[in-house]
Amino acid sequence: MNYLVAVLADRIQAEEAYSALEKEGLPMDKVSILGRGYKSADEFGLIDPNEQAQNQAKLMGYWLVPFGFVAGLAFSLQTNLNTFAWAGEIGDHLIGGLLGAIGGLMGSIFIGGGTGLLFGSGDALPYRNRLNAGKYLIIVRGSENMTGQATTILRQFEPENIQGYAADR
Repeated sequence: MNYLVAVLADRIQAEEAYSALEKEGLPMDKVSILGRGYKSADEFGLIDPNEQAQNQAKLMGYWLVPFGFVAGLAFSLQTNLNTFAWAGEIGDHLIGGLLGAIGGLMGSIFIGGGTGLLFGSGDALPYRNRLNAGKYLIIVRGSENMTGQATTILRQFEPENIQGYAADR
């Protein structure tokens, strides 16, 4: 399945483009308008990068926190530093494990959440920003021939941006 995304300046231009696509015989169940008064980015399924980053941080936390605890405990057992002598021998090792778990939690937040926010959004964030700025998106899903035909039709409306994507199966 291929996707074509065109960014149009206002509602009138988006409706005219939609009508032109309909007039040329494109199946309208494959054409969507996103913007005020139409589908939202969430309704269409554009990924929210903040939500994706939170999910990535949680996923990494499930294995980094226990790994950090075990690594901190092992370090404390191997070095026998007695950093927290007031806690006793077992307490000292458990505190070392707890500090390792905290390190794992920080890693999941900063690496999992931070990189997910910076690099995991793809093109969804710029499209969301354009919707928030009052622009409209016309999205056509279909074969390569259909998106090619839609590209020709939509170019006459001079969109701010027009981009094609091939979805992975």
